[in-house]
Amino acid sequence: MSAPLTDVPTTALPTVVIGAGPVGLAAAAHLTERGIEALVLEAGPAAGSAVREWGHVRLFSTWSELVDPAAEKLLAPTGWTAPDGATYPSGANWAEQYLQPLADLLGDKVRYGATVTGVSRLGRDRIVDADREQQPFTVRVTLADGTEQRILARAVIDASGTWTTPSPIGADGLPALGEHAASVRISYRVPDLKDPAARARYAGRRTAVIGSGASAFTALATLADLAKDEPGTHTVWILRRGISGSTFGGGTADQLPARGALGLAAKAAVDSGHADAVTGFRTGTVEPAEDGRLVLTGEDGRRLDPVDEVIVLTGLRPDLSFLSEIRLRLDERLQAPAELAPLIDPNQHSCGTVYPHGHRELSHPEPGIYLAGMKSYGRAPTFLAMTGYEQVRSVVAALAGDTESADRVELTLPETGVCGGAGLFDDPAAPQDSAGCCAPAPALVQIGAPAAATPAADGEQVPGGCCS
Repeated sequence: MSAPLTDVPTTALPTVVIGAGPVGLAAAAHLTERGIEALVLEAGPAAGSAVREWGHVRLFSTWSELVDPAAEKLLAPTGWTAPDGATYPSGANWAEQYLQPLADLLGDKVRYGATVTGVSRLGRDRIVDADREQQPFTVRVTLADGTEQRILARAVIDASGTWTTPSPIGADGLPALGEHAASVRISYRVPDLKDPAARARYAGRRTAVIGSGASAFTALATLADLAKDEPGTHTVWILRRGISGSTFGGGTADQLPARGALGLAAKAAVDSGHADAVTGFRTGTVEPAEDGRLVLTGEDGRRLDPVDEVIVLTGLRPDLSFLSEIRLRLDERLQAPAELAPLIDPNQHSCGTVYPHGHRELSHPEPGIYLAGMKSYGRAPTFLAMTGYEQVRSVVAALAGDTESADRVELTLPETGVCGGAGLFDDPAAPQDSAGCCAPAPALVQIGAPAAATPAADGEQVPGGCCS
């Protein structure tokens, strides 16, 4: 007969990590290094399941910035060889050459097909105060076969990311009217044009790309390449604000060269005529045209010419639904931890100007639970993988009782060359020919760049890499 749940000492329970992506696996590596039992719950069938969904996209962070030090220390004795630190992996490379080997090494500490549907305190909903902090966390999980389980934990690190909850078309944060009804012609991902089905979907067609971050840049450059081979392929780039010197990123001032090249490639797509920019346009409705195509209407009444497809790359947002019984303190705008939000506000910061932060900025009124990685940034698109690695190093040190190490947060991030951050600001009245405050005006580049500097997107639509 098993012991009652309340008789299980909290110290004997594992720390549950939600998500076997880059930051979740890094957390498990740090826990292992500290001798703390870890249990990683991954909804997908393999490590880095979300990363694999954008496996065709090349990151603009190099390998040297994408491998966590504690993870590398675990992998080294196994004969694992770190990839060339100066090269840029694709999402598939990152998953296959690093994340999966790390998960394999962790063995039964990682469970696949385990979707977390709720987190609470054992026997306590969010209202109850009595003995709350003495109770272990209870994590409700649904397995691939539909079976439900309850797992007790001493602490929880939620590194589940934001990939599954893309933001909609509507500028008010809600789906545009008609968006759901038109879903067959709408995508929220950067297309993989090496896939014949995806190529056929966009070749020779008119596509609207909505967004102003790294993922939108990638889509613009990708569709521009397609237009060279497929006549009639054209893109309408829809921005909620105007075009200024900082619209295309830091260009040659960016300390991540591939990130700078990505913005320049997007500019080349516009300047070469493969894409038209529509500025100050906030989509209110999506309506079917008589021929089945889609017509976008702005909140100001403007109606755009019909398009065959729409690619929505307006950012991501955290899924907080399964944390409803946990006492979180979140910023009312970004949905990030309240102490962290001012440090990452995209109205003020690019990813290069984010201050180092750790367990204190990530803490909540509910002790022992942390949002880490992309999820900790809420709706802010300025996340870097190396930031997430430092987050979990600090968090795990705090869980181990090593406050000195936990408080010693050190991180040097590469500048974007753009003062204005990634820009939740989207004032359509902003000057459209400003040179920007940090970056020189971008120069044209060839869209087809060598592999070492291939434009990449690892920001608002691509968790875990570099910011948009």
